[in-house]
Amino acid sequence: MVRKLPRKDVVIIGLGWTGSIMAYELADAGLDVVAIERGPWRNTATDFPPGYAADELRFRIRHELFLRPEQTTFTFRNKMSQTALPIRSWGAFMPPNGVGGGGVHWNAETWRFLPSDFKLRTHLTERYGASFLPGDMTIQDWGVTYDDLEPRYDRFEYLCGTSGQAGNIKGKIIDGGNPFEGPRSRPYPNPPQDQPFSHTLFAKAARNLGYKPFPQPSGNMSRAYQNPFGVRLGPCSYCGFCEWFGCGNYSKASPQTTILPALIRKPNFSARDNSEVVRINLDGTGKRATGVTFVDTDGNDWEQPADLVVLSAFTIFNVQLLLLSGIGKPYDPAANTGVIGRNFSHQTVSDVVSFFDPAKFVFNPFIASGAIGMCIDEFNGDNFDHGPHGFVGGGYMGQVQTNGRPIETTPVPPGTPLWGAQWKKAVKENYLSALKPGTGVHGSMYSYRDVYVDLDPTYKDRLGRPLARITMDFHDNEIKQNKFLTDKFAEIFQAMGARQVQKQPRKPPYDVTKYQTTHLCGGAIMGTDPSTSAVNRYLQTWDVPNLFVLGASAFPQNAGYNPTGTVAALAYWAADAIREKYLRNPGQLING
Repeated sequence: MVRKLPRKDVVIIGLGWTGSIMAYELADAGLDVVAIERGPWRNTATDFPPGYAADELRFRIRHELFLRPEQTTFTFRNKMSQTALPIRSWGAFMPPNGVGGGGVHWNAETWRFLPSDFKLRTHLTERYGASFLPGDMTIQDWGVTYDDLEPRYDRFEYLCGTSGQAGNIKGKIIDGGNPFEGPRSRPYPNPPQDQPFSHTLFAKAARNLGYKPFPQPSGNMSRAYQNPFGVRLGPCSYCGFCEWFGCGNYSKASPQTTILPALIRKPNFSARDNSEVVRINLDGTGKRATGVTFVDTDGNDWEQPADLVVLSAFTIFNVQLLLLSGIGKPYDPAANTGVIGRNFSHQTVSDVVSFFDPAKFVFNPFIASGAIGMCIDEFNGDNFDHGPHGFVGGGYMGQVQTNGRPIETTPVPPGTPLWGAQWKKAVKENYLSALKPGTGVHGSMYSYRDVYVDLDPTYKDRLGRPLARITMDFHDNEIKQNKFLTDKFAEIFQAMGARQVQKQPRKPPYDVTKYQTTHLCGGAIMGTDPSTSAVNRYLQTWDVPNLFVLGASAFPQNAGYNPTGTVAALAYWAADAIREKYLRNPGQLING
């Protein structure tokens, strides 16, 4: 029996960054808002006190903050001809779980995409010609521009107290910042973080090679900060326990430390945690959402009626829920028709491990934060001429070593035994003098006809619903791109004086067991054509006008940056459209 709850103006599915932003904006507009979150409620003071939060075994190795595969998982295969099997242990990515979502455990790297990223197919076709692109590549323009999103990027950065050095303010290039970034309206709210020795040494070598290094934009506070909501954050202590961890020092921007304290004070906002939405309900026409059905931890089914539904879960869960709810036409790769599940993507990241003379170099890698480093952008996006290289796309690269935690930070030279006395000796000798960036090369992954998400025909979850099935493999374009970037990256470490440089480029096939990032993108993409996109430029579904779908699922392809800044900017963009347009005249904002 399904129990029916009182109607709300808005129901939001997922309470991470996008859900929190949308909830605040719509509650601020006077609407009665409820958010439903699959995982538990998380508070900084009670869940991440400094006394025990910095536990590498608990949080990094045993994945305390993430969804457990036994709760739900996905099936995976590289090729359409293969049989997909369930993922039993997370590897390539880590699905978040709980209030705050991925914003709790992220590194806090806060990037803006390049202006050309938003009109990618048009840009690349105009510069290189349509024949330069692989025939099965399905990249497309977003339907929004950098100029549309710039004020929203700015709002997110000031919400978070982002630490950084602007490189382009209103078209004026600023020394020390990223000269390739799009024009920004004002500087970062905080100066960049102090950089450790290895990072400054990398920057010096990069300059000597003709590059223009800049500090990575960081949601780790370089100084005490009070955001526009009056929420206060403290300066980072460089403890090296950011990614995979919550911050008990109130030094890392997260929903808990920036927006939730203001949101929960609004009397017209409420939240239900430990409750999983299983379906978006539609009326008899199939053209209007009437609310959602969710199940609690006791197995009870509940119906939450609402006039407006906002889907803001993790990327692949957005896609799965749309498919399970019968919203939008499922993507068929053979016929190349349909939109739900189309243009799925991840990233192509790689590392270079460098070994220096221990008698001359002491890097102290444990002095770090989640988004600390010196980077270059010469090989990102289309910042360089791809014509001679035979591929498109790129990425930023930098010395961004974010920790020296003892379980996972044990770089040893090639040829060292995998265990025993010689291994221990090599770890001891190299711990302070080896550099192993967490994500040294952060490359784009463009979309292809045969990379997608659908519902698995065999495997089901604990509630009897089909699991989401991922079909994904690397294509030659991404492999060429990553090798090129990794080679360029290695040259900088050689210029730093490394005595040995070990390249670790990404190689096919796509390995679901080897961690890259949690930046899955696409599957419910935005655009201007209903036949090739699931949502319009305001993230409103073409088929159900009172349903908006937020998050990286809207990305038509993935750029060479972390997606969080763009995810948040799009949330503000969609919230403004709802407040300024939809609420005045509910219905389809754009006729497809």
